[in-house]
Amino acid sequence: MKVFSTVAETRHWCRQQLRENHSIGFAPTMGALHEGHLSLVRQANEQCDRSVVSIFVNPTQFAPHEDLDQYPRPIENDLALLKQAGTHAVFLPSVQEMYPGDPGDASTKVLPSSVALPLEGVHRPDHFVGVATVVMKLLQIVPADRAFFGRKDFQQLCVIEHMARDLSMATDIVPCPIVREEDGLAMSSRNRYLSTEERKRALCLSKALQAVQQAFDAGQRDPSELELVMKELLKPCDNLDYAVVVDRESLLPVSKITRSAVALIAARIGKTRLIDNCELTLANNV
Repeated sequence: MKVFSTVAETRHWCRQQLRENHSIGFAPTMGALHEGHLSLVRQANEQCDRSVVSIFVNPTQFAPHEDLDQYPRPIENDLALLKQAGTHAVFLPSVQEMYPGDPGDASTKVLPSSVALPLEGVHRPDHFVGVATVVMKLLQIVPADRAFFGRKDFQQLCVIEHMARDLSMATDIVPCPIVREEDGLAMSSRNRYLSTEERKRALCLSKALQAVQQAFDAGQRDPSELELVMKELLKPCDNLDYAVVVDRESLLPVSKITRSAVALIAARIGKTRLIDNCELTLANNV
């Protein structure tokens, strides 16, 4: 497994792979890896000849009051997991390498589509500008045939899908399933912040989504009713930013589900903010 710290050496290695007619699968991460991330590597290895993973805690997607300084960075463990998973190359840049000068002064930024405005866009207003910009930068460094993103960060996935479509990007964006613990909790690097008691309460997120899925499968098509089902089960949360059922494509509210939708939750358990979701798919969108 190759480990690169500079743009130049990463780009050189990738170009060499392309000259040898090897396809490249890419999984951008912020490290603190878990089985969800490793599932992206496996997908990359199954669908492409070479897998590349980036580990970069991107400062431009954190607000001043968020946990940038506390974000876990177990680099040695991450590299061991990636080697075990069969990763071919890792891009491990410094902030200076990705943002020469002050990250806040980067002159060119990517303005995401309107799908970035609701939900997380309300609670974290500059977050998706940082996400879109760093993903665009990474895909200029790693010219991947396919890039793999988990569905747990659903709005982020939508932002990246829209960016790839709107800017005619050469990389195919591949959504990958949410990976969960045995008890249903969606895997997240932030789960390690939860105390034993908080982790038990955190199960209310996946239980609320299971209940919504069951109600939807039983024929409920009123988003407001589905949201009530969720909110009743989310009472163990210390704070609920949102629990909504919205259109799958626009992430905007609808009065009735007539095409595929998605249920999304953002809540705090203790001091830890967790997100989760489930897609509510209509056959043939009818």
